[in-house]
Amino acid sequence: MLEASIPNPYTPAPVPADPEARGAKDPEETMSRDQIEALQTERLRWSLHHAYENVPAYTEHFDAHGVHPSDFTELEDLRKFPYTDKEFLRRNYPFKAFAAKGSELRRIHASSGTTGQPTVVGYTDDDLATWATLVARCFRASGVRPGDIVHNAYGYGLFTGGLGAHYGAERIGAAVIPMSGGQTEKQVQIITDFQPTTILSTPTYLLTIADGFRKLGLDPRKSSLQRAILGAEPWTEEMRREIEQTFEIDALDIYGLSEVMGPGVAGESVETKDGLHIWEDHFRPEIIDPFTDEVLETGRPGELVFTSLTKQALPIIRYRTHDLTRLLPGTSHPGHRRMGRITGRSDDMIILRGVNLFPSQIEELALQIPTLSPHFTLEITRPNRMDEMAVNIERRVEATLEAAQEGARLLQKEIKTKIGSSCAINVVEPDTLTRSSGKLKRVYDLRDKA
Repeated sequence: MLEASIPNPYTPAPVPADPEARGAKDPEETMSRDQIEALQTERLRWSLHHAYENVPAYTEHFDAHGVHPSDFTELEDLRKFPYTDKEFLRRNYPFKAFAAKGSELRRIHASSGTTGQPTVVGYTDDDLATWATLVARCFRASGVRPGDIVHNAYGYGLFTGGLGAHYGAERIGAAVIPMSGGQTEKQVQIITDFQPTTILSTPTYLLTIADGFRKLGLDPRKSSLQRAILGAEPWTEEMRREIEQTFEIDALDIYGLSEVMGPGVAGESVETKDGLHIWEDHFRPEIIDPFTDEVLETGRPGELVFTSLTKQALPIIRYRTHDLTRLLPGTSHPGHRRMGRITGRSDDMIILRGVNLFPSQIEELALQIPTLSPHFTLEITRPNRMDEMAVNIERRVEATLEAAQEGARLLQKEIKTKIGSSCAINVVEPDTLTRSSGKLKRVYDLRDKA
């Protein structure tokens, strides 16, 4: 089932026997750009054949677009192949997009399915080994070393975050506290008692944990934490500064999505903190115009598309992530390109009276106002045949209501000036808005309920 007409050029490297060797870079991390692209060409040729020959859904998809894996001879030829997306996986629910079945499968994850049919993803033994290796690579770049204690506040279960991060931390030689999400007071107790050096969570939930410290009369800046590796939701440089000042730690980004692998597709270096290096020995990224589907040059913003180069159970060909970003040259890992911060999702963009905006833009402006907290939600309504937006935002504990309301007036002016949209700002009391230990819901579209 896993065989293709051309041999698979990739075999996962074994776990080093020497614990200290786990802290060393993988050979592929130090490759030049030319070496990476030569490797991508070889592995991509196999991946296209593997998908076409083992997944009937891909056979039909390629045939419908008049393309065959033999049409691929160089990297530019990838543009000949059709895109896939979440709907492609949903149409083939649960396992019709899998190349591996039965005893070849070792694990199955799935999305929550709250917005439709769940997307199901699977892994072979080799896939799991690769996943752990790449998460470990991200953690190592972020400063985690063998012997560290890692507090994992990502959710365990069908969501790929918890287990993906867990096995990556163990792969690097760290001890893992499998706390999962929720039970904020318990999170604080465990951090205080177990003295971890690293915490893994969403950025907004880490701020909730900071609130938990303060409620217990503890100063989060005096915890044992040295770094936070944060993902699963877009966040801004302003949020990074907020977290780093709150805990006196380094806050690093990590990127991934279940359909492509899970966490570990790209990671940020603690030395540079200048964006996420994509591990291009395993994934070929493209940036496209989300409206015309045109492939864009490096540096231009657009929608991120991924093709897997080594995945066995669930090959992914030109998968549209809907994440909006841009590709940049590598820095700490020169052979691997970086992706800029996710500015939003093409399918989460709010169009308000002709103006396009994203929640991250509101976050960026709100965090520049000292009296307003990072906790906010957006409500979209249509009371009189015109769309209206309200920003509900908590005041900071140390700010008076009057000072926060003055801050709200400033925020309202900044949104109008810099984004071009009018809105109402409602200041609410601290700890009023719903907290989430997983992916945070910022936008509440109430137009159909009006």
